Amino acid sequence: MTTPIKKSVSETGHAKNVANFQSLISFCSGFGAIYNPSKESLKIPQLQSLLQSAQDKMNSTITHRTLFTNATNSRRNAFADLKPLSTKITNAFAVSGVEQLGISNMKSMNKKLQGTTSRKASATAEDSQPDTGKTISTSQQSYDKMVEHFSSIIEILIQNPAYNPNENDLKVTSLQDKLSDMQTKNSELIDAYTQYSNAMLERNQVLYNPLSGLVQTSKEIKQYVKSIFGASSPQFKQINGIEFKVIKGG
Repeated sequence: MTTPIKKSVSETGHAKNVANFQSLISFCSGFGAIYNPSKESLKIPQLQSLLQSAQDKMNSTITHRTLFTNATNSRRNAFADLKPLSTKITNAFAVSGVEQLGISNMKSMNKKLQGTTSRKASATAEDSQPDTGKTISTSQQSYDKMVEHFSSIIEILIQNPAYNPNENDLKVTSLQDKLSDMQTKNSELIDAYTQYSNAMLERNQVLYNPLSGLVQTSKEIKQYVKSIFGASSPQFKQINGIEFKVIKGG
């Protein structure tokens, strides 16, 4: 199963801020020599530099969001058959000739794994709010627990040499390979989310820093244009309606 990459409302809002800032710069450039602020950060070259930085951070965020989504899909696929596989292992173990105590331990561990937050619920949470730290944390705990329980199941098998199935997918070596793949996919997702989260922080710093961010700079531009042309001037009216919003969250 592959989750399509969906744009959140907040992501669209960030992009609108950047696009509107480009429009604002275009109007200011069109004012010609009369647009001549003394504040360095409001000069056209500095505005263009800020715009470029914002666009770069937006692109970086999109790239890392895509990598995170891909890692989410890869992990989901790696874990997709874990619960039915665990049940197959438990049933095979029960008829392998091991002692009853071992069977009881296996059933108990399988019950723990089956009781872990469902993959479907975790997947839905990730898909709907991939940039929400609390959602990611809750889902991550679920996957970490599944890895832990599956590792314990394999350890029970190793401690009971009577378990020696003919089916390749139930052999201990195959299960160890699966565990390794699950751990790798889990780690890759953690790394992907860390990079995505950092990219969002860097983007938000450029867009929403209260002193030097794109939104704050747009306010200062409007104030400057108002000061040189007047509040009722057509020049000020051109830019005053260009909307900028501080977007909270992702």
